[in-house]
Amino acid sequence: MSQESEADLPGDAVLPGLLSESLYGELVAFRRDLHMHPELGNQEFRTTAAIKARLEKAGLKPRVLTSGTGLLCDIGVEPGEEVDGAPILAFRADIDGLPIPDTKSECSYRSTVPDRAHACGHDVHTTVVLGAGLVLAALHEKGLLPRPVRLIFQPAEEVLPGGAGDAIECGALDGVGRIVAVHCDPRVDAGRIGLRQGAITSACDRLEIALDGPGGHTARPHLTTDLVTAVARVVTDVPALVARRVDSRSGLAVTWGRIESGHAPNVIPQHAELSGTVRCLDIDAWRLAPDVLHAAIDEVATLHRAKSEINYVRGVPPVVNDPEVTELLQEAMVARRGVESVEGTEQSLGGEDFSWYLERVPGAMARLGVRTPGERTVRDLHQGDFDADESAIRVGVELFTAAALLDAVQ
Repeated sequence: MSQESEADLPGDAVLPGLLSESLYGELVAFRRDLHMHPELGNQEFRTTAAIKARLEKAGLKPRVLTSGTGLLCDIGVEPGEEVDGAPILAFRADIDGLPIPDTKSECSYRSTVPDRAHACGHDVHTTVVLGAGLVLAALHEKGLLPRPVRLIFQPAEEVLPGGAGDAIECGALDGVGRIVAVHCDPRVDAGRIGLRQGAITSACDRLEIALDGPGGHTARPHLTTDLVTAVARVVTDVPALVARRVDSRSGLAVTWGRIESGHAPNVIPQHAELSGTVRCLDIDAWRLAPDVLHAAIDEVATLHRAKSEINYVRGVPPVVNDPEVTELLQEAMVARRGVESVEGTEQSLGGEDFSWYLERVPGAMARLGVRTPGERTVRDLHQGDFDADESAIRVGVELFTAAALLDAVQ
């Protein structure tokens, strides 16, 4: 049992499921181990094995996904058993790292894998869901878990269109009525969460374009397809055209990340490539985006006598938080830490494949504060120096355990 008295909890509810100091220390060590050994999407074999071993040590029966990475684990119901009564509440964590170097200079648990880092907080997400599962399993043994829960440890969130689809195909949502998740937010203090009803992230797709033409001498561009100019016009004109062909309130934005063309200053090349991302705040505009982009690119390319080949890779729709599930997370956080522990948050332009679960069942994602209170430097996501205040692990675990208990009485 926690050294903290449950009677001292802020808020209106007194709930079991607090995190003991010994388990908290174990979870911090577990997170640091993951942080030192990040694995890319669909390669998370060590991570999967570590999670599986700890769940089995607690007497649980995790099931590794057919892809070999990621796993599911039910508490309060046997694998394959029909759920009697209320549907399952699921907790989702993503387990993959990023292909960037860990640049933290003074950190005992920095990544030991070259050019790999847990720079998006997935190690924290994984540890939170693991910890919640261990606490809820102990409550189940005491007869205090009112309904089954499912732990979803999902691979490849960073790989478009995300590993959520693989998890769903393996039964992640079978029998599930609601699903919740957290995502680290370095702009929010540890001890707090950010919540928003409706869209909290944006759609994110990948756009790859190849342009071709006969090429030739730079002394005679009128006899060639001036491909460098054509690429430059695609870069500048296509975003402008798109902005005029969809409702500006949809936030549809095209941003380029790569351009390649040519080898010599006096040779007009025959081939050029560019790629970038398409992000969108509105799900209806997102559904129209491929057709709008194809038309705009073809128009600009044709104007400059270039042949275009377009590869539009669907990524993820926006994460749209269900109002009732968002309220459940708010009530759970208030029960643990009081009204001041919850703040509103904005919709970001980041993409998250948690959205695929919400296409099928209602759910919500909370932003988990990981900034040390009083710290002025923001170690942003997807940067090599990212780190998290590890007290957020306790917050996330107790948020989820409270949500499991409160969900049963709604």
